[in-house]
Amino acid sequence: MTTRSVKIFIAIILLAICCLYINIPPKISPRINFLGWSIDREITIPHPTIFVFGIQIPTYYPLRLGLDLAGGSHLVFESQTQDLAEDNKTRLAESLTENIRRRIDIYGVSESLVQSAWENETLRLIVELPGVENVDEAIDLVGQTASLDFRRQIDEASPSAGFVATDLTGGDLRSAGVDFNPNTNQPVVTLEFTSEGKEKFAHITQEVQGQILAIFLDEIPLSFPVVEEPITQGLALISGDFNLDEAKKLSAQLNAGALPVSLELVSQKTVEATLGDQSVKESITAGLVGLAAVMIFMIAFYSKLGLFACFSLIIYALISFFLYRVIPITLTLPGIAGFVLSVGMAVDSNIVIFERLRAERRSGKDYRVARELAFGKAWESIKDANICTLIAGFVLFNPFDWTFLPLAGMIRGFALTLSLGVIISLFTGIVVTRSLMRVFLR
Repeated sequence: MTTRSVKIFIAIILLAICCLYINIPPKISPRINFLGWSIDREITIPHPTIFVFGIQIPTYYPLRLGLDLAGGSHLVFESQTQDLAEDNKTRLAESLTENIRRRIDIYGVSESLVQSAWENETLRLIVELPGVENVDEAIDLVGQTASLDFRRQIDEASPSAGFVATDLTGGDLRSAGVDFNPNTNQPVVTLEFTSEGKEKFAHITQEVQGQILAIFLDEIPLSFPVVEEPITQGLALISGDFNLDEAKKLSAQLNAGALPVSLELVSQKTVEATLGDQSVKESITAGLVGLAAVMIFMIAFYSKLGLFACFSLIIYALISFFLYRVIPITLTLPGIAGFVLSVGMAVDSNIVIFERLRAERRSGKDYRVARELAFGKAWESIKDANICTLIAGFVLFNPFDWTFLPLAGMIRGFALTLSLGVIISLFTGIVVTRSLMRVFLR
């Protein structure tokens, strides 16, 4: 046992305690009834917010549940784009996706999912709304055509007095984009109007010079730019104290109003929350039974080494759920299946190492030499197997949204938890198990 091994072991214990604390919910209500002795009360676990160098860091992160576990609605919309120019089609998916996300945020739905995919000339939008009970209202909210218009300030001396609509609308806006100010190198949003919109915009900017010309999208204020001078060429810039992501977001929202395409609901599926609760309970029960069976097998077959493998599995579970909360990952039923599958793969690493250790010991090598040789030789097999799994996870997750690969959110959830579990299992199988063997075995 070396000082370095002890330090690594202490670091692993501290990591496990940290993950356990963050995974514990703020309130626990245990219900125990054993031989007439019962506990049924609520226990509060404090989770204060800490500050590190002025940065606010919470100590509890709620676990995000997907549509199949939390209940809600799964909606699929389609938009026909045959009449749009090719340059407009490239902006359409991003603009509609951003605008729908904005509507959902205003509606108050958390943990929603909005995805887009092209199928020939048809744009398909997949919207998942966990916890939504009034489905018809959500459909009306998401499916309505974006309405963009420009409004002039009513009272020059009172910016909060309100705005009145002009005849300049999203139909007069050809496109919006992002550029950089050559003097300040700050991102700006560019506006290009149609020939008819150019005349309207020139007339309005002459009248409201020095005042605010507000931009509204779906009756919600989007931006409040001030007209510094009359603009007669049909090209305008919106500058301000925003970063590149904010400029791209504003540009996408403006394009959503400039491309007033209609959305048609083609599929609707509703999942009840009670079904989700039942699925969670059954999945947790199956996972615990499987984990217990694996632990019993490992201890029965490998004795002390099996105990180390079980400890590594506990560390693996704590780190996994810690990352699910912090990243955060929306956990679905296939995602839980991916986690359970990765548990088996985490045990596989230990089995390969232990069998290699037995083989080295049978050849007469000293335990310490056999241990290091076992980890070194087993690493090649473990690495190759896990790389193959990660490649499969990459294909299923489809991060680049290739249309010939899966696009469903639940398949991606399975791929994400499986891939993350494989990476964590490499740490627990190699680092954690090795440290335990170095510290506790001679």
